Amino acid sequence: MNLRELFYNHIAQTSDEPLAIDIERAEGVMLYGSNKKRYIDLISGVSVSNVGHCNPEVVQAIQAQAAKYMHLMVYGEIVQSPQVLYAQAITDILPAHLNSVYFVNSGSEAIEGAIKLAKRYTNRTEILSCHNAYHGCTNGAMSVMGCDDFTANFRPLLPDCHRIKHGNTEDIELISEKTAAVLIEIVQGEAGIRTVSKEYWKKLREKCNQTGTLLMFDEVQTGFGRTGTMFAFEQIGIEPDVLILAKSLGGGMPLGAFVADKILMNCFTHNPVLGHITTFGGHPVCCAAGLAALNVIKKEKLYEQVQQKSDLFVHFIEKMPHVKSIRRCGLMIAVDFEDKEFNFKVVKKTVEAGLLTDWFLFCDTALRIAPPLIINEKEIEEACKILNQVLKEL
Repeated sequence: MNLRELFYNHIAQTSDEPLAIDIERAEGVMLYGSNKKRYIDLISGVSVSNVGHCNPEVVQAIQAQAAKYMHLMVYGEIVQSPQVLYAQAITDILPAHLNSVYFVNSGSEAIEGAIKLAKRYTNRTEILSCHNAYHGCTNGAMSVMGCDDFTANFRPLLPDCHRIKHGNTEDIELISEKTAAVLIEIVQGEAGIRTVSKEYWKKLREKCNQTGTLLMFDEVQTGFGRTGTMFAFEQIGIEPDVLILAKSLGGGMPLGAFVADKILMNCFTHNPVLGHITTFGGHPVCCAAGLAALNVIKKEKLYEQVQQKSDLFVHFIEKMPHVKSIRRCGLMIAVDFEDKEFNFKVVKKTVEAGLLTDWFLFCDTALRIAPPLIINEKEIEEACKILNQVLKEL
């Protein structure tokens, strides 16, 4: 059997029609198939490969660390320089109260840890999240997911998890002294790139302060430059109590984290001891890769180029046939056709034409564009020409 047949036989499937393209190597914004076909990557692993595929500095950091040591002991027991140096680098670019990093393996696990932290610190149980929110697929993360279609067949989930409407100021009044935390995306990703006013964020922060509720920002997709600043919360005028990171955090390696004040995080150290623990979280090779990627983002100031590149995408796409609307925040772009079946055809045809695109879980009428931040003007123009040709043919 060939590799494709083995893929279908032995890799657990998550959909009836996976893309199933066989990629041999990747570099920059390009993927190269076993048939020598080239694909322009407009997804970057869903906002993972911000510095591009196989960035030389990231690869070198991975190789150097792997030659020193890999897994040593469960998280938090041994001083490991990649963890320590990366945690320092992260906290150096965050507000002073976000000074303690708990590394985990993924965004879902970071959400799980943050939920536990909120309950443990506040001694409350209620968690509020938003309709059409996506925070991961583990049991706790699904409990705060905002779409019944994705959760109904896995119930019962965590109790005392309720939803509010993203950007709805009236729903802010549902926050009370019983609420442990409000978990919210600054930009709703899987809802199809939805943003809200600064006034909403100000009122949300004030209500959380009044009720002693932790405000937790999920920046799994938006972190590390994707929206035009290092973190999306820098654009809204308020700061979270807990910041949740993953995806691009690892520079292409599996890594997640939740960040809070050490005063909050210390509650995991007692009653019970080891209140949260992970075996592979903060793996030294992953932390070395993440630190190298962060250094590339800072050195090349990739976040400063995001808006110009986003504008160029819009310049080309808004003239294309079938496009009904475009929503965006930096290099998180939703091209809405307002037709699910048509959108799925576009995704399929663009892949066949050498352009990797995707759709959104809770907005299946829209095409997702989230390329590596290193994409250049020539590559944007080439990608848009392919998309335009596909739309004309359809």
